[in-house]
Amino acid sequence: MTVHGHDEMIADGLTLEDVWKIVLAGRIVERQQDRRTKEWKYVIEGGTQDERGGTVVAKIGPTGQLVIITVYSS
Repeated sequence: MTVHGHDEMIADGLTLEDVWKIVLAGRIVERQQDRRTKEWKYVIEGGTQDERGGTVVAKIGPTGQLVIITVYSS
């Protein structure tokens, strides 16, 4: 998770468990290509542990691991 993603998670009152629930049980609603790097990022919407809505923006990093770019409640 990026520092920005972590800061946004805390600011919106979300936990790591919320983020993982959104990623694992949510759905990809949009795919965006970064204009500068040409990397694809994915907007994932789902529910949190307490059934609030949440969104995660993530990409696959150069090592093949998921990178959480930002997180917010919706």
